[in-house]
Amino acid sequence: MARPVTLFTGQWADLPIAELATKVKDFGYDGVELACWGDHFEVDRAIKEDDYCDKHRSFLKENGLQCHAISTHLVGQAVCDTIDERHKSILPDYIWGDGDPAAVNERAAEELKNTARVAKKFGVKVVNGFTGSSIWPLLYSFPPVPQSMIDDGFKQFADRWNPILDVFDECGVRFALEVHPTEIAFDIYSAEMALEALGHREAFGFNFDPSHLIWQDVDPVEFIRAFPDRIYHVHVKDAAKQLNGKSGILCSHINFGDPRRGWDFRSPGRGHVNFEEITRALNAIGYGGPLSIEWEDCGMDREFGAREACDFTRKMNFSPSDVQFDAAFDEA
Repeated sequence: MARPVTLFTGQWADLPIAELATKVKDFGYDGVELACWGDHFEVDRAIKEDDYCDKHRSFLKENGLQCHAISTHLVGQAVCDTIDERHKSILPDYIWGDGDPAAVNERAAEELKNTARVAKKFGVKVVNGFTGSSIWPLLYSFPPVPQSMIDDGFKQFADRWNPILDVFDECGVRFALEVHPTEIAFDIYSAEMALEALGHREAFGFNFDPSHLIWQDVDPVEFIRAFPDRIYHVHVKDAAKQLNGKSGILCSHINFGDPRRGWDFRSPGRGHVNFEEITRALNAIGYGGPLSIEWEDCGMDREFGAREACDFTRKMNFSPSDVQFDAAFDEA
């Protein structure tokens, strides 16, 4: 299968892109999915500087790297979230401003519109990211949550994202939500609700990431089957449940990397995700886009892991058969 294998640079944003590009090529990747933070892809500069996108594309080409998507997870989170002090650490200063919650939401929404505009200039058709959610804190329904509050949350999501998606449509770019806890969609049913809230407009689809489904006991293959026309991008990322009777999947306020957690991320092929079945499901829907490794594993050196993950993904990147195996027995 000709699907390119790329590395998402979000977990490597501590390195300048000039240094990271050399590593990525050495690891064996075809290209990168550029994070819109650090200096990997700077939306504000791409808007202001006429030659930013051309120079950035030329730089990648000189390093033998493709780029099929850029990703705006951090700013996207601030579109629908109820803003508090946590968001300051993930947002650029020009989005955070004075921290006034409504103003942060508004600036984040404008940044998403600009991200669509610069994606067009840069020559990519997909922007991955988060949406945020005002109703994620209502997940456990106590005190009892009336349905009207959930409905209001999806209406707020639609009210804030439809104007953003209008710009995506104008630019011929699609937004791919990474279905994920704390987002408006975090499993199959909530993803259906999100699509319904937006009237199923084509500008909005999904960045399929099995790692955020597997620990919830949601079958990643069923997600692909549920949304065959909405898988706009794919992350290769693994997770492992390590339930020992002491901590559940809510993980007891214990941070990633602590062995007491009920689940944690793993380097691809070292967790509980069945990537062979995922490849078969992607083949069945005709997905031909990138397989982008989002590498997260607190228990492994990241350079070792990134190289191993590239090799693993290439082995799983097989094509569907173009012939029925028993075709030789068909009558003429």
